[in-house]
Amino acid sequence: MDDAKSRTRRQILEVAADILEREGAEGVSTRAVAAAAGIRAASLYQLFGDKEGLLSALAIHAFDLYLAGKHTLTQSGDPVDDMRRGWDMHVDFGLRHPAFYLLMYGADRPGRRPPAAAEANALLMKFLNRAADDSRLRVPPALAARLTLAAITGVTLSLIGTPEDDRDMEVSARMRDTLIDSLTTDPPPARDSTLASRALALDAALAGADRPALPLRPTETALLHDWLHQLAR
Repeated sequence: MDDAKSRTRRQILEVAADILEREGAEGVSTRAVAAAAGIRAASLYQLFGDKEGLLSALAIHAFDLYLAGKHTLTQSGDPVDDMRRGWDMHVDFGLRHPAFYLLMYGADRPGRRPPAAAEANALLMKFLNRAADDSRLRVPPALAARLTLAAITGVTLSLIGTPEDDRDMEVSARMRDTLIDSLTTDPPPARDSTLASRALALDAALAGADRPALPLRPTETALLHDWLHQLAR
């Protein structure tokens, strides 16, 4: 994409994002966005196709904003505390940008999610793998990620749908603590040294980016991971 088209695309997204946050997805018509951006509707169609294409691009833009904030979350010495801070940051983003959040997590068709969602999930897995490496997880990281995403999006969407004056942030705090406490063990020095936590720590180490080379065939490696998951139950 040449510089002129790139600038036009960025301009359209900025205008559309402003309309989205003020009026919701219903206000983001191709005609309204083109008029506000001072361009011909044909230019918008060339870049985004139609309203659905524009909304998909806005969802990616929303994830970019979300991830920019997430990447500022510095790691502490306690991965479980980082999980709690990550939860609070997620909910805060949703309440500050409800229209964006609905595009990101309120998919209008089952199974549809912007590609940028994969990066958000990878970031969540990074925190959970740290917890597993420290023998702090009671369940495999992948399952912990699915449970966390289900809980946190449910809470955030529920709070978005509640009038601001009636919102009780204690709901988020209690759900956060209930979920995380059910997924993790006590912090050091009362670290859980059971067979299950050790199995999860070994599984996370073998699955990490800097995992050691194993003298095993793929089927044997898969079987080893399965055995470790069985021991972690």
